[in-house]
Amino acid sequence: CALTISDIPWDGPVGAARVGYIDGELVLNPTATEMANSTLDLRVAGTEDAILMVEAGADEAPEDLMLEALRFAHAGIQDVIQMQKRLREEVGKPKFDFQAPTAKDEVKQAVQNLVGSRMEEILAAGHLKEERSTALDELSGEVREELDETFDLAEVASAFDSVLKHSVREQILNQGIRPDGRKTTEIRPISGQVGILPRAHGTGLFTRGETQVLTVATLGTPREAQELDTLSPEESKRYMHHYNFPPFSTGETWPMRGPKRREIGHGALAERALAPMIPPKERFPYTLRLVSEVLSSNGSTSMASVCGSTLALMDAGVPIQAPVAGIAMGLITDVETGRYAILSDIQGMEDHLGDMDFKVAGTEHGITALQMDIKIKGISLDVIAQALEQARQGRLHILGKMREIIAEPRPEMSPYAPRIIILKVDPDKIGKIIGPGG
Repeated sequence: CALTISDIPWDGPVGAARVGYIDGELVLNPTATEMANSTLDLRVAGTEDAILMVEAGADEAPEDLMLEALRFAHAGIQDVIQMQKRLREEVGKPKFDFQAPTAKDEVKQAVQNLVGSRMEEILAAGHLKEERSTALDELSGEVREELDETFDLAEVASAFDSVLKHSVREQILNQGIRPDGRKTTEIRPISGQVGILPRAHGTGLFTRGETQVLTVATLGTPREAQELDTLSPEESKRYMHHYNFPPFSTGETWPMRGPKRREIGHGALAERALAPMIPPKERFPYTLRLVSEVLSSNGSTSMASVCGSTLALMDAGVPIQAPVAGIAMGLITDVETGRYAILSDIQGMEDHLGDMDFKVAGTEHGITALQMDIKIKGISLDVIAQALEQARQGRLHILGKMREIIAEPRPEMSPYAPRIIILKVDPDKIGKIIGPGG
């Protein structure tokens, strides 16, 4: 609202809403009391015409229900948007003109002439991440050396990135071929293993392409639940998921201090994805802590953490209601022609150069978590519907691969896990057991 009435260039206004699903009905902006009985917690932000951001947790919500909830939420933000428009008409300031700096056309053309078809050859070769990065770095170095005395190197670097982005996107839109040679709906090779750390209560190693995550599950007693002091009505949490993204996972170095925003967010997303499947404390009174260590990263590590966590929980003998898998969807669009391509299981380059990162986690019956961020001015519900269906197909494929690793929770817990014995005593006899005086 502040940006809308200011003189700052702004393509808004933007509105936001929260949606719950209570007693078979969608509820707009429910109260905390109402949310206690909701099987859906959906947050949506968008403009008058499209959706910009989605964050959701659900108890196996079917795709058609999730799509209906998104439509409901988008309709629900229209009043807020219209209010901002009226406010802008009454008190808004004239917007000042601003043109974002871009590489000059002559620099782009010079870079394009130098790289020729070599960039397309590198992208079409189906290289692994490191090989492709090395080849592109060598090509970029040659371009900078050739144009060093003619143009500013910052403009040359910007132009090279622009040519690379255009080449990747055009190859996908025109040929349906991605930088690693996959088709748009194709999932990278999947493998995994459980029981890797013998003293741990449960471990799951999940590998998808060049992304690999090891999750360790630890069981504790009820008194080890995390105490909460927040605005939420909940005062404790018995299931926790932590996500670590060390620098070696991308072949880089940086100071390892406290968890970063990305690590906190990815851990929360993976926790939300698995929370509906954790057995109730009356049936399984343990505190659970899962830690996902990213060993190698080339996109979609948060969703790999969901898969690795499912394997670790089943290896630990936790009677989860159903296995959960996650997949990250991408989007390439061409505004001028209206063409677009939805990508299943995106890798790092597709995330960086694409228009959308849409993470979907769930069981074979429905969705347990959603998170969508985009880099364009919004996407339509039709595109979201296609992405959800394509994600469902990919999720089922991944779940099938996970069942080949471990089909169901182990019947017995690790011998190193604590044992909690639940005693059921007849209330009429409890006085005799305790004795006189309590």
